[in-house]
Amino acid sequence: MRALAFGLTLVRHGETPYNKEGLLQGHAIDSALSEAGLQQAEAAGRYLKDVRFSRVFVSDMLQTAESILKHNSSCLDVESSQWSVVFQSFGIAEGRKVKELKEMAEAAGQTFPGFTPPNGETQEQVKQRVQEFLEKMLQQVGSERCRDGGQDGPLETCPVEGKPDNGLRDVPVHVLVVTHGALMCVAVRYFVEELGCCVPQGCDKAYMFSLSPNTGVCWFILTVKEEQQRFVLSGIRCVFMLFTERSHSSLLIFVLGGCSTSPH
Repeated sequence: MRALAFGLTLVRHGETPYNKEGLLQGHAIDSALSEAGLQQAEAAGRYLKDVRFSRVFVSDMLQTAESILKHNSSCLDVESSQWSVVFQSFGIAEGRKVKELKEMAEAAGQTFPGFTPPNGETQEQVKQRVQEFLEKMLQQVGSERCRDGGQDGPLETCPVEGKPDNGLRDVPVHVLVVTHGALMCVAVRYFVEELGCCVPQGCDKAYMFSLSPNTGVCWFILTVKEEQQRFVLSGIRCVFMLFTERSHSSLLIFVLGGCSTSPH
């Protein structure tokens, strides 16, 4: 197998009552979606209905992923795995307002958002879990495709603005990850700053690293090659970012053109 190009879609879960009230929600809190969150999940499911996902990883909050899979006929036989690393623990700040976390940081003489509350996780710890998941995913996708006899070369496609596949229609493998906003921020920053994933044209890093709204979507194309019986990342690019507002009748789309690069 020369190389395998596959798609990776990150989706933040729909709104929860904690999100609505501006409360910190991490590992210790498992909340159902709000009414608005259910409508967001439905809208995301309709928008992604034609994307052919071959593997799905979800958090303990299953409702958003269930809505996406319900609308997607290609996912009828797709294996869905619960991913235990999608949460970030905020320690004693769980369930409190973000304002209170900022006050904790100020009282400790530290800056926000770099501050870690007592018993909480540092950004470095969260990034490490993202790295571990990425490594696990690369090995799973690579070994499954190799076992299936895949001989895919590097994929060079151009995004088509406004289309749900945005250049990913012909990607043989496509992984969906439904996660939480804080972890999504860490993952995107890690992809860009440490793996060399380029920022889409017209998008500054401050925007790209900002907290995604509920059911916001990021698309990536990763290229994997086999080296000494392991699968390693040889290229990654962000195809585009799609952030949705709370419009229950339609999706307000902000599409940014993509570009390609290789990891450092």
